Amino acid sequence: MKERNKITICMGSSCFARGNRANLELLESFLETNDLRQAIDLTGSRCEQCCPRGPNIRIGETSYHGVDEGSLLDLLEALAAGPEEV
Repeated sequence: MKERNKITICMGSSCFARGNRANLELLESFLETNDLRQAIDLTGSRCEQCCPRGPNIRIGETSYHGVDEGSLLDLLEALAAGPEEV
């Protein structure tokens, strides 16, 4: 699997409380709706070591900080569009 097809969402208490609970729901819904469950490896981590900048999500090797539902949707749409978009 290509690394860009891996999404890691921080499930540490800080990120989870600051928005990754809603982000996880959005991620799961987006993957299901767009038939991407087989193409994307969605995993959770206990901590991405950037608590003050959270909620944190990593797509491939790129980390994103302060991710809210709007910015996450933008990232997911770019990921679905193709490799040069993310």
